[in-house]
Amino acid sequence: MIITKTEIEGLVIIQPEIFYDSRGHFFESFNIEALRKEGIDFNPVQDNESQSVRGVIRGLHYQLNPHPQAKLVRVVEGKIFDVALDLRKNSETFGKWYGIELDSDSKKQLLIPRGFAHGFSVLSNTATVQYKCDNTYNPAMERGINIMDTEINIDWKIDKNSYIMNNRDMNNPLFKDAEFNF
Repeated sequence: MIITKTEIEGLVIIQPEIFYDSRGHFFESFNIEALRKEGIDFNPVQDNESQSVRGVIRGLHYQLNPHPQAKLVRVVEGKIFDVALDLRKNSETFGKWYGIELDSDSKKQLLIPRGFAHGFSVLSNTATVQYKCDNTYNPAMERGINIMDTEINIDWKIDKNSYIMNNRDMNNPLFKDAEFNF
């Protein structure tokens, strides 16, 4: 595995080594020892999967303390634009977002630490996204930030006329009004 740090502290890209032969391919999608060697403490306890069609935007979701979640995001089928927004008040990158295309061909993954909101847009006809979480889902601690907030100004990499969003995500508070305690 190749682990690459981004400009946002704690946010890393993981590129697994893929082995191809006449049968197809094989790769390790997760190896706790490889992460530990890089000083990354990530112990998943829950796996999630979503499938969406082109134009869907999901997010920006997070859980408050004492139930925050770190996530390791990967695409099983298709292509997405994955976004992590830094909500850590003492961070030099507080309020900044990072985006990366993840797809099923490259197998690239994004490890998002606790203290971030997460969302993605679907760039292919369909996309199946899996993510490992280091804490279980707690509906009482779930929060969100409006994905169309102009203060954050995320370019979701899809035509604004083709956005598909649910009411909850569209009605989440703006960044300046959101509740977070990181």
